[in-house]
Amino acid sequence: MGTGMDGWMDGGMDGRTDVRRSRCVRGAGLVPLLSGGLGAVRCRPVLGGRGGGWGRSGLCPPGGAGAAAMAESGAPAGGDKTPRLQDRVLAGMRWGRLQEPLGFVKVLEWLFAIFAFGACGSFSGESGATVKCSGESKEMSAISVQFGYPFRLYQVPFEMPECDGESEPRTLHLVGDFSAPAEFFVTLGVFSFLYTMAALVLYLRFHSLYADIKKLPFTDFCVTVCFAFFWLVAAAAWGKGLSDVKAATRPSSLIAAMSVCQGQDVVCNAGATPAMGLANISVLFGFINFLLWAGNCWFVFKETTWHTQAEPHGDSAAEQGAIDKQ
Repeated sequence: MGTGMDGWMDGGMDGRTDVRRSRCVRGAGLVPLLSGGLGAVRCRPVLGGRGGGWGRSGLCPPGGAGAAAMAESGAPAGGDKTPRLQDRVLAGMRWGRLQEPLGFVKVLEWLFAIFAFGACGSFSGESGATVKCSGESKEMSAISVQFGYPFRLYQVPFEMPECDGESEPRTLHLVGDFSAPAEFFVTLGVFSFLYTMAALVLYLRFHSLYADIKKLPFTDFCVTVCFAFFWLVAAAAWGKGLSDVKAATRPSSLIAAMSVCQGQDVVCNAGATPAMGLANISVLFGFINFLLWAGNCWFVFKETTWHTQAEPHGDSAAEQGAIDKQ
């Protein structure tokens, strides 16, 4: 009986030990594979209380040693999240530099560049006239002409009616091509938008490079001077081009271009007058951009070596003057 009981106890204990050991293998048996040097980690049953439990003798239970070994092996923990590239980039931004003149003026340049090319590039207008034949038909025809950016008016057609009643309406076109100043104005606005956006990233995220590499402030200064000059030219040219567009699209110009209105039995009157408010605002934005870029030349110049070398010279001259007075 004793031998049978001992065998049953040994067999039962070995069975439970194998089951628990298999659980240990499932829970923490991956540790040696992950760490490669924790072969001493093993689990053993500890009988205590009801059903026993898992103990440690220089050992680790599942979830303890496994998590520690996974952390040592470089594997990310379950609750940790790898920071996204966007979060890392935004974390390095120094938004306080926008309060400095160098960054604040760049923001204004970025905004007004959008306003300038947006107002000019999205403009569209409509002009019109009415033609009334005083003959037997006495019909009135309304003429509507729509135009817009890039202001190639010679490609804008409109129908001129005939009062004889037999001929079909003839197709005429507006006069003039003012695409050159308009496209130059919009292109300059787009390039200003892109450059200021890149400069803002450099100021806010990589300002140490801007301060250490002396060629960057010098390049920024030269580019700023060029943009100021180009904005003055573009605003003046587009202002002149816009005045020509107004002259070519007013209803009186349409009436003068139609030969049917030269007849004695035909009455031509002005129709819809184009609203040029948005185009006028685009010219205003152009001159504002010129003022912003011209004013920013001073703040960029202060970052160059020319200004930093001039300051000690001025201080030494003042000290020399003080010595001469003594």
